[in-house]
Amino acid sequence: MDTASLFDLNGKVAIITGGAKGIGKGCSQMLAAHGASVVIADFDLDAAEETAELIRQSGGKAKAMACNVLEDGDLTGLVDATLTEFGQINILVNNVGGGGAGRENPATLTVEQFAHTFQLNVFSNWRLAQLCAPHMETAGYGSIVNMSSMSSINKSPAISAYASSKAAINHMTANLAFDYGPAGIRVNAVGPGAVRTDALASVLTPEIESTMLEHTPIKRLGEPEDIAGAVLYFASPISKWVSGQVLFVNGGGVQTLD
Repeated sequence: MDTASLFDLNGKVAIITGGAKGIGKGCSQMLAAHGASVVIADFDLDAAEETAELIRQSGGKAKAMACNVLEDGDLTGLVDATLTEFGQINILVNNVGGGGAGRENPATLTVEQFAHTFQLNVFSNWRLAQLCAPHMETAGYGSIVNMSSMSSINKSPAISAYASSKAAINHMTANLAFDYGPAGIRVNAVGPGAVRTDALASVLTPEIESTMLEHTPIKRLGEPEDIAGAVLYFASPISKWVSGQVLFVNGGGVQTLD
């Protein structure tokens, strides 16, 4: 067995949406460290450039792209620019996402806000997979990694839009695995628990953290590299017979805001 090749991404090209900060930044750095050329697509171009420069300083290959995943022209432009820069697409990490976790009071949440969460978390993922899949098939190697969440299976108040959108990601992942499998493309998802990012920091209090850790066997919150490691597994040849799966990365427990 050639174990050295199992996590080798040399010659592979990866697109990471929301790749400039937090979990996305961790994924960008992780895949680049294992040899992939990475395209960091983010709404914040300056932050994407900073992450790309860090990767280049470490000897990796990276390109920053401004991208609003709610704009179809940005998605098609992202794919075209990746092909122009690197000639192929092998890996797609649909990391971008958002919602009012813990702040989605159904008495005040509007239909437009609910729909926006699905457009951001689900529709953009589906569309980018549709755009990338033909190029993955041509390249002879394809792995799509969607970003789910523990909220997709947890039950908590004031999170109905975000949680249901992430549950949709789980089922969409399983079904797309059937659609794209014959083309040699694997489709999986990673479901983070509570990870120390700017987004979590905006709602985290010492009391909430203490409650989270009461139900977490590994007594700490997650770090971006914990999630990036799971993404690396799905992106790499070691998982070549794994598709349609959701891997929850949560310290063995459940972390909720209530």
